[in-house]
Amino acid sequence: MIKRILTVLLLFPTLVCAQINTDRVMTIARNALYFEDYVLSIQYFNQVINAKPYLYEPYFFRALAKLNLEDFQGAEIDCDAAIQRNPFVVGAYQIRGLARIRQSKFDGAIEDYQKALHYDPENITLWHNLTLSHIQKKDYNSAKEDLESLLKVAPRYTRAYLMRGEVSLQQKDTLAALNDFNKALELDKYDPDAWAARAIVKLQQSKYAEAESDFDRAIHLSAKNAGNYINRALARFHQNNLRGAMSDYDLALDIDSNNFIGHYNRGLLRARVGDDNRAIEDFDFVIQMEPDNMMAVFNRGLLRAQTGDYRGAIKDYTTVIDQYPNFLAGYYQRSEARRKIGDKKGAEQDEFKVMKAQIDKQNGVTNKDVAQNQNKEKEGEGEEGEKTRKKSDKNMNNYRKIVIADDSEAEQRYTSDYRGRVQDKNVNITLEPMFALTYYEKMSDVKRSVNFHKYIEDLNRSGVLSKRLRITNMEAPLTEEQVKFHFALIDTHTSAIVADEKSAPKRFARAIDFYLVQDFSSAVSDLTQTILLDGDFFPAYFMRALIRCKQLEYQKAEQAAETEIPGEKRKEITAVDYEVVRKDLDKVINLAPDFVYAYYNRANVSAMLKDYRAAVADYDKAIELNPDFADAYFNRGLTHIFLGNNKLGISDLSKAGELGIVSAYNVIKRFTDQTE
Repeated sequence: MIKRILTVLLLFPTLVCAQINTDRVMTIARNALYFEDYVLSIQYFNQVINAKPYLYEPYFFRALAKLNLEDFQGAEIDCDAAIQRNPFVVGAYQIRGLARIRQSKFDGAIEDYQKALHYDPENITLWHNLTLSHIQKKDYNSAKEDLESLLKVAPRYTRAYLMRGEVSLQQKDTLAALNDFNKALELDKYDPDAWAARAIVKLQQSKYAEAESDFDRAIHLSAKNAGNYINRALARFHQNNLRGAMSDYDLALDIDSNNFIGHYNRGLLRARVGDDNRAIEDFDFVIQMEPDNMMAVFNRGLLRAQTGDYRGAIKDYTTVIDQYPNFLAGYYQRSEARRKIGDKKGAEQDEFKVMKAQIDKQNGVTNKDVAQNQNKEKEGEGEEGEKTRKKSDKNMNNYRKIVIADDSEAEQRYTSDYRGRVQDKNVNITLEPMFALTYYEKMSDVKRSVNFHKYIEDLNRSGVLSKRLRITNMEAPLTEEQVKFHFALIDTHTSAIVADEKSAPKRFARAIDFYLVQDFSSAVSDLTQTILLDGDFFPAYFMRALIRCKQLEYQKAEQAAETEIPGEKRKEITAVDYEVVRKDLDKVINLAPDFVYAYYNRANVSAMLKDYRAAVADYDKAIELNPDFADAYFNRGLTHIFLGNNKLGISDLSKAGELGIVSAYNVIKRFTDQTE
């Protein structure tokens, strides 16, 4: 590995002057981190650590990469090293806190967030995570104190009201919880979690129609949350809308096929409406997930008997009786099934057991097991009365009851919402990304059309490139093996360029490899040389525009992080900086007017600069050239919405959804007028 790193470094004259230029390598590493190429970024951070082990930055950023790769122990160790070298970096405590949370080290996480807040007392994310850590420890009083402080810093932070409402629910203060959920909705009526939270309170208050209405709003805003369908099904069940409840379980299981409650409850409802065979399928699934779930086994036994599979039913009843030898319903049902197959002796034995228990009960003789079972039955009824049971309830007499989540599961509603990773997803609605020429593409859940252009296809057939070039805006990060492969390819391309300095395609091939290992400066240098050698080679202009745009995006992100991570003040990025990007895309369009992706990328640049009318004009042209261009419809739809033309925007988003961009439907719901 060391030999490979040295080989790579020889290709960068600017990096080698007795030792590596750590600033340059750090920039490349942080590029890779920002663009979610975590494995590659770690390799670059390793180089900096080997060269200058006394710096805190490479340890800190390597911890971020490890956190995103779910190496929580490694992330914690790297944060230890960063803090040892510089104890005043707030981000290091924040990331170590997250790493500790993922290892259930909540006391350590709380210490980290309190230390970080000492340096940055108005940091919303730190207060947020500190609160959730206290909730995990069930220290609700401390959590409420944290939330009071958080709301002083950010009085319009809706998530704080939702968390405080959740704490109030744990403290059995339903009215206080409802007040907080109402306040959250007052601040943001487009927050699906707020609607869902209030709906759960309405369920607890037995206001089932109101609960269903709130779940309708939550689902309208977030159509892919299985839990909301599960809970709406419960509200519908309590209103005797069995078909509606079953439809919700179907939808929930389409989203989360392994949902235990969904399968169990749907099995019960299918049995109620006589759909016995499909009910058996649901209980088969539950039993496969939880082989010791005796209620599911007993329900399956009843259904098997109903469908004439008496031997299968007897097997299920026997399994239950072995676990619960005083469960009288089991003996009664087994006696019935034994009679059906002619086992008169076995049936009589089961009937005698039932009769003896009934006589004992009349005489006031109750064995210990039955008494415990009766106590459990009383505990299992809870607030939901006779119709439901908690998932953890093991009282066999409740086998016909609809299952609801345990309190411990309900507590997790917000405790998974920890914040502070470097790659936090943007909660705002964003444009589909720009297109690139690359070798690797992410797999999509929904098959979209293959992106094609004859010139790129001819370039692939020329044999100059090491792999097949793809036109995509779903770039995949490199694996460790791919990183090694492309470092080696850079060496190979360098030898080829030395042998033939006038070959534009060979320069372009090396530029692609530099781009893939996130060395944007070297990639731009090679692309510029490609253009000097062949001014009509439009893929070089296209890729140079993309890379320069990414460099500007990264610089803007660095500027935004300056208050959190100490560093030099950087020049503010303005529209003027994007002119070089536009000029390159203008050149592509001039050289290849049918290359639809150049119009699309130029439109994205215009949209980023809030020049929406120019963006719409380019999206129009892209769609004119390719009427099935899903990404262009999606982005044009958003651009129309930014201009206030919701009707046009929703029309485009509908087309984008039809062509495979599923997220378009959620955006449509967000911007469709709702009846208050």
